[in-house]
Amino acid sequence: MHVSVLFEHRLKIAGYETRALELDGDGPSLILLHGWSDSADTWRGVLDRLRRRGRRAVALDMPGFGSATRLSRDDPVLSQLDRFLRGALTRFGDGDAAIVVGNSLGGCAALRVAEDSELPLAGVVPIAPAGFDMAGWFLAIEGERLIRLLLASPVPVPAPVVRGAVGQVYRQLAFARPSKVDPRVVAAFSGHVSSRDDVARVLSTGRRLRTELNGCFRLERIACPVLVIWGDQDRMVFASGAEQILREVSGSRLEVIEHCGHCPQIEAPDRLTELIHEFSLESSPKMAQ
Repeated sequence: MHVSVLFEHRLKIAGYETRALELDGDGPSLILLHGWSDSADTWRGVLDRLRRRGRRAVALDMPGFGSATRLSRDDPVLSQLDRFLRGALTRFGDGDAAIVVGNSLGGCAALRVAEDSELPLAGVVPIAPAGFDMAGWFLAIEGERLIRLLLASPVPVPAPVVRGAVGQVYRQLAFARPSKVDPRVVAAFSGHVSSRDDVARVLSTGRRLRTELNGCFRLERIACPVLVIWGDQDRMVFASGAEQILREVSGSRLEVIEHCGHCPQIEAPDRLTELIHEFSLESSPKMAQ
C-alpha cells in the first residue's frame, strides 16, 4: 500500500487563488469541500485517517472562504462555486472519475456539479447539504448577541475578540455536544475571520446564499452514485432534506450518524472516513479490483 503524505500548497483554479491540503495516495481523487464560513482545515481529521489508508484526497478552500480569493459581487455565489468545482475536477481528476465529498454548502456544490452527466464523476457524498430545510440557521447567527455587538462596535475590535465570538457561535450551533469539541478545531474555524469587516463580508455572502439556495437543484439530472450523510442531531440543516434527494435521485442512499450535529467530519471522523472509503470501493471499478 502506498503511504500517503499530506502537503499544503497554494494554487489557482478557474481563476481563483486557493489553498489545498493534499494527499498523494492511491485511488480516485477524493475532493473535499467545506461549508459556509469554514475552510479546508475542517477536513484535517478525515485527511489523517485517509492518509493511514493510503488514499488520494484533496481539501480546498472554496472561493470567498478560508484564504481563497474573495467572491465577485457581479456573479451569483453558486455559479462561482460551480466553476471552481468544475476546475477542481479537471485539475485533480487526471482523466479518472473523482468523488466529491462536501459538507453543508460544499454538499450543495457537490449535488449541483453531479447534475452534469458529462463531468468525470464516480460519485458524490453530500453531507447535510445546504439548500433544503435550512432550519433558520442564518437568522440565528445574525441574531446572536455576540455577533450583533461585534458589528455595532464604534471602535475596531481586536482580532482575538473577533475570533472568540465567532468560535463560540460556531461551537454552539454546529455540534451535538459543543463542550466536547476540540478547542483547536474551533480555533481553526475562526482563524480566518480576524476583523469586523471579515464577519460582515461572510454574513453578506450568507444573505446572498439565502436567496440563491431556493430551488437551486435539478436533482432529476443526477445519474452518478450518491451517498447522503446526515447527523441525527443537526440543528442547522434538518435531515428531512434527505427525503427529497432519495425520492428524486435514482439509486441514492442515506446514512445517518448518531449523536452527531452538522459537521460529522469533526464529531464522527472515524465513521465518516469509513463511509467515504466504502463508497469509493462501490463506486470506482479500479478500487474494487
